[in-house]
Amino acid sequence: MTSKRLEIGDTAPDFALQNQAGQTVGLSDFRGRRVILYFYPKDNTSGCTKQACGFRDAYSDVVDRNAVVLGVSPDDAASHVSFINKYELPFQLLVDADHAVAEVYGVWTEKTTFGRKHFGILRSHFVIDEQGRIADARYRVSPAKSVELALAALDAMDSQDSQDSQDD
Repeated sequence: MTSKRLEIGDTAPDFALQNQAGQTVGLSDFRGRRVILYFYPKDNTSGCTKQACGFRDAYSDVVDRNAVVLGVSPDDAASHVSFINKYELPFQLLVDADHAVAEVYGVWTEKTTFGRKHFGILRSHFVIDEQGRIADARYRVSPAKSVELALAALDAMDSQDSQDSQDD
C-alpha cells in the first residue's frame, strides 16, 4: 500500500499533527519559510538517531538559510520528548500515529525485516520552499546523507533565487 510519490514542483500536502508538547502544528504555519520535513521510523534507534543528530548539528546552517526542521514518526509525544531531551534536538518532532501524513507523502510502505513483511516509514525527507512547493524529495535516504542533501537543496534554492533576481 505505497502511496504515490511526490515530486519536485508538487504542492506539499498540508497537515495538522501534534508536536511533542501536544500543540497542533501545520505545514501552512511555516508559509514564507523553507521547511525540511523528514520522516523517520522510530525514536532512539541507530539510524534515526544519526539522522536527527545530523539535523541538530547543522541546525544553525538550516536557520541561516531561512528554514526549519520538522521530524515526523509514528511515535507518541512522550517518546518524542524523551528523544528530544536525550539528544538535545532543537526542532519539533510530530506525532503521525495513524501514519496518515506518511501515506500522503508516499512514505508509508511495505518493508521486510528479518524475512517478515510489515508496513512502516520509509526514511525520507522533503525540502519545501516558501510557497509550499517541494524543492527536493528524497525517498529511502541514508541517515548519514539526509542532512547534506537537504542543505544542498536549500543552497540550490538560493542559487535559483539569485539567478531569478538577476534575470529581472
